[in-house]
Amino acid sequence: MSVRNGEILFIKSVKDGIPNRDPLNDSDARRIFPEEDGRISLSDVSIKRDVRDFVIDYQADGGPQQKNYIFVQEKFNEKGKLLGRGSLAEWIAKAVGKEKEGKTDMRSVLLEHSFDVRTFGIVYSVKPKFNLTGPVQFGWAHSMHPVDSQYVQGTVVMPSTDSKGDEEGKTQGTIWTSYTVPFAVFAMPGIINAKNSEHSRMTEEDQELLLRALWQGTQHRQARGRGQQQPLLLVHIEYKDPFYRIGYLEDLVSLKPGEETWRNEGRRPSSLKDITLDLTELLKIIEEQQDKIARCRIWLHPSAQIEGEISKYQSPLW
Repeated sequence: MSVRNGEILFIKSVKDGIPNRDPLNDSDARRIFPEEDGRISLSDVSIKRDVRDFVIDYQADGGPQQKNYIFVQEKFNEKGKLLGRGSLAEWIAKAVGKEKEGKTDMRSVLLEHSFDVRTFGIVYSVKPKFNLTGPVQFGWAHSMHPVDSQYVQGTVVMPSTDSKGDEEGKTQGTIWTSYTVPFAVFAMPGIINAKNSEHSRMTEEDQELLLRALWQGTQHRQARGRGQQQPLLLVHIEYKDPFYRIGYLEDLVSLKPGEETWRNEGRRPSSLKDITLDLTELLKIIEEQQDKIARCRIWLHPSAQIEGEISKYQSPLW
């Protein structure tokens, strides 16, 4: 079944970490708004990495039909060298038995056997070159409230070097420093372009895997510096008209308490118990546009508090 034009809204929280750091700012949180605004952001690249890493582990060796290999990934050869675009494509072609000496149609191979190429598109800079705009495009994820990152430091007990011969190694541990965010809630918009999906061969099965990967990939890809992440809300709206969408779904959801508390009073939320997601405006728009909507689904984490009746649209978690 073909993919419909659609929109995605994904809201997640993070505790004690920064999921997407800014290398140009001492690996602090990314801030694309003015400092006085207070919000921090996550790039779409970070979100896509969560999706890709989940699919790599969930669909080992491309899945049962070898359709879901991941093209954009960190992979090394037997000599420990990092593979580039050409070598990654050749690795997939070889894995599915479609490697031909100098004649492999990489565009066809990748569209048939690579989930992220069908979903996110590709820039293939190895001759013969080609590029394809992906049907799924994510925007930046911005925090729904002002966030103060904290500069922290600590020590590692283990010495960094061994003793060699008569020379003494370092006897003290090393000092580490890092920025961290105590708590933040992020909202990320996304679109699915039905026309682009026809060119990339994205299927409804790909779409369902994407939605699952957004949710479970957030829980799956954990590291100390990235913090404890939790998916809270996922909204997927499909439209009957391939050229229509509501747009800016993230602006139709707000936090309670509102800006007066978080900004003017100088307070910051510190846990899910401090906030409520107000879906009233979003649900109102969805009801008003029912004649243009083919399907609306909402996934909600049990620990998230909301305002608005979603039982009509709520789907079971994976």
